[in-house]
Amino acid sequence: MCGINGFIGSDIVNARDIIQQMNDRLSHRGPNDEGAWHEGPATLGHRRLSIIDLSAAGHQPMISHCGRYILVFNGEIYNYRELRQQIDYPYQSNSDSEVLLAAWCRYGLQTPNLLNGMFAFAIWDRQEEVMTLVRDRMGIKPLYWSEASSGLVFSSEIRALLASGLVSSELSAASLVDYMRYQTVQSPDTILRDVKMLPPASILQYQTRSRKVTVSRYWDICDIQSAGESDYGEVTRRVRELFYKAVEKRLVADVPFGAFLSGGIDSSAVVGAMAKMSSVQVKTFNISFAEEAYSEARYARYIARMHGTDHHEIRLSPDRFLELLPDALKSMDHPSGDGPNTWIVSKVTKEAGIDMALSGLGGDEVFGGYAIFKRMAALNKYRAMWQLPAGLRRGAGHLLTSLRPGVASSKMAALLSMPDYRFNRAFAFSRQVLMDTQITGLLKRGSLPSHLPVEWLNERGWNEELSHHLLSRVSVAEMSTYMQNVLLRDSDQMSMAHALELRVPFLDHELIAYVLSLPDGLKYPTTPKKLLVDSLPELLPGYIVNRPKMGFVFPWSHWLKNELRSYADERLTHLADNDLFQPGAIMDLWHRFLKGDPTVTFSRIWPLVVLAEWQKAVVGR
Repeated sequence: MCGINGFIGSDIVNARDIIQQMNDRLSHRGPNDEGAWHEGPATLGHRRLSIIDLSAAGHQPMISHCGRYILVFNGEIYNYRELRQQIDYPYQSNSDSEVLLAAWCRYGLQTPNLLNGMFAFAIWDRQEEVMTLVRDRMGIKPLYWSEASSGLVFSSEIRALLASGLVSSELSAASLVDYMRYQTVQSPDTILRDVKMLPPASILQYQTRSRKVTVSRYWDICDIQSAGESDYGEVTRRVRELFYKAVEKRLVADVPFGAFLSGGIDSSAVVGAMAKMSSVQVKTFNISFAEEAYSEARYARYIARMHGTDHHEIRLSPDRFLELLPDALKSMDHPSGDGPNTWIVSKVTKEAGIDMALSGLGGDEVFGGYAIFKRMAALNKYRAMWQLPAGLRRGAGHLLTSLRPGVASSKMAALLSMPDYRFNRAFAFSRQVLMDTQITGLLKRGSLPSHLPVEWLNERGWNEELSHHLLSRVSVAEMSTYMQNVLLRDSDQMSMAHALELRVPFLDHELIAYVLSLPDGLKYPTTPKKLLVDSLPELLPGYIVNRPKMGFVFPWSHWLKNELRSYADERLTHLADNDLFQPGAIMDLWHRFLKGDPTVTFSRIWPLVVLAEWQKAVVGR
């Protein structure tokens, strides 16, 4: 796991100084080694966190044996040993980076299809003068880029792009609306006007001679084929096999490793599989809250005892959290409504001598763990309601919000106001944080964009004949939005802030492809994540499966009204002075939250606090 940087520009006279500035900005991602390479229009930089082959032979940028290709690589290729045996190449190291370079020499643009892993890499072709950027199928590792006046600039983090001096820090007005809607910005856009994120499973090529950028996909999560299997026993056997293989692949490392253990179904399954397959005692890490109502610590302890792990419990008080919070937010490369939890558990994990950890991230999206799966199924079942007169539906929505004011009622009223039922718009409303009427009252700009950035979901390549795969459609929507643009981005930036590599077995693309191919009847969550639980009975005891779902979250509402009140007030006051917002609107929203307005929950306030802190720490204003 590492950080990569680079740019193309023949008229950049101080290229070596710029790449050094970019590398320095990514020092937290790669404390073990750094490197830079410059020739003609191309400049590449690298910061290394050594996980596989700790020797100097894994140094990057790495030059191919033939001398044609130069590689900078961030990530892990889990099937690199198999690929190494298949490709005849004069290897000089035992690293997966060199196997990737050997594969590119032989297969070129077909290489990404051969890889099982998480990765973002750049390859410069000296002969054709083409820079190629590639990102993994699920978007686990980030890769940002910008077309500057001098050419192309790219990096693992936005902060390094800004450190180059080649990229503007101006906010995007459209992306600000997106952020307020979804507590993030949907890729390929970012909060900055001139910075893009390469989408998952994509290849970007920059032709130096023509200065042309092309982006193509090499894999599509929407390309789902029905498995056609009806035997539930065979399905659970196959899920079990794929899950264990996914965990086993991610245990390959030349450094000490551990796991995050919240005590929920997903992390318990990962830890259990690790304990069965690892030759050493697994180290596990859990956050324990002083507020017992929010603490899952006792369930994590049960699982730790069950599998004999070396368990570390992080007891967190509000005072300690407040002490750590500024540093956590300063580590946030892109603003988001989530993240500090991962920052804190990553910090303690790294301090315990662990360089790589496994996480249960992705289990909810793959196996229907969120309430939105049942909610979308119910909306689809009663979609005939949208055949009623529009005025009647709008009236019902108004009545609902007046009788039961709150976020859920507001969203239902918005759904009822749709001219007809469409999955994508219904999903977009369900995932919205601030509704458009609230955003309009906050921003100075006129009308909001009518197009919701998530509405494209599943329109690309979705097979409408798969009528019994509604849950798969929800999975794709979740993985393409909230998971990719909040959970994965936050997990990367918050774990790598401590030079900790985070691996996610549930996002193995072979496991995902199989589960998505199954019809709803085989995986409807009549009980929590029924298909996963039935597939792993030896790892998931009843006291874990049947307990109330709490989620890996902080007690934000309580803290914002008490211990974090002055912290939030200071930042919201600063944000309220921004010319983008209506005078007094931010503070009015804040005061409504403090008074207990049911339509203004903590999740409507916290992203605004984060945005203010991010602007100060990253953009400098």
